[in-house]
Amino acid sequence: MKKYTYIMLLLTLAFSFTSCEEVIDIDLNTAKPRLVIDASLKWEKGTDGATQMIKLTTTTGYFNTEIPTVSGATVFVTNSTEQVFDFVETVANSGEYICTNFIPIMDETYTLTVIENGTTYTATEKMFPVPVIDRVEQNDDGGFGGGNIEIKFFFTDDGLTDNFYLSRAKLSRYTIPEYGVSSDEFYQGNEFFDIYSDEDVEPEDTIDYTLSGISQGYYNYLQVLLSIAGSSGGGPFQSPPATVRGNIVNTTDIDNYALGFFSVSETARVIYTVE
Repeated sequence: MKKYTYIMLLLTLAFSFTSCEEVIDIDLNTAKPRLVIDASLKWEKGTDGATQMIKLTTTTGYFNTEIPTVSGATVFVTNSTEQVFDFVETVANSGEYICTNFIPIMDETYTLTVIENGTTYTATEKMFPVPVIDRVEQNDDGGFGGGNIEIKFFFTDDGLTDNFYLSRAKLSRYTIPEYGVSSDEFYQGNEFFDIYSDEDVEPEDTIDYTLSGISQGYYNYLQVLLSIAGSSGGGPFQSPPATVRGNIVNTTDIDNYALGFFSVSETARVIYTVE
């Protein structure tokens, strides 16, 4: 009898664990795909800025692991003198459109045009300057507990206008960078610093840090995007759980808007090796 009772107990436990693995299908509504335009043109200090890339994709289902690319579009940028810079998809089906003769000019106004499947999208943005990165300092007792390596990147705001900045920091052991935005409201014309700190930072790691000058519109857009991405544990250029409208307008059908933002920035970059 004891042996029979023991076998029945094992069978009961087995059925219990099996029931915990029941698959529940969630019926999610998939919206019509929208065009996503990744058009951030950056002129790094010390380079000619001639080579630039714009990437076209579409939105897709929540559980899809591949992002659909968009090929066959016409993509170009014009400046205030109507000079045209063509972006060409050099690799078939990549969705990456390359320009090799772009001419970046500070404070110049540029207009993006994307024509895809008979629909025209446009956006206009001004190129904003960025200060040089004055120096980098390392603190080995940073963080809340005092045990993290903390890196400070110093720069001096010009003090002449209201400036807005986008920072990007990528630790060599990570695949996804960290982003942040700031305005000079509280350090107008003064030296300021951006901090990178992570408990995983170790000596000989490298941090690829970039500071970009951006428009107030892009600053506002990124604040919302970073807030949404941060609350969901993702980065600003991962798929957010809500729609964030940028500055790109569909001139053919205003309701069929594209996602993304057209920006033109000067950037300062430094790669720091942790000591």
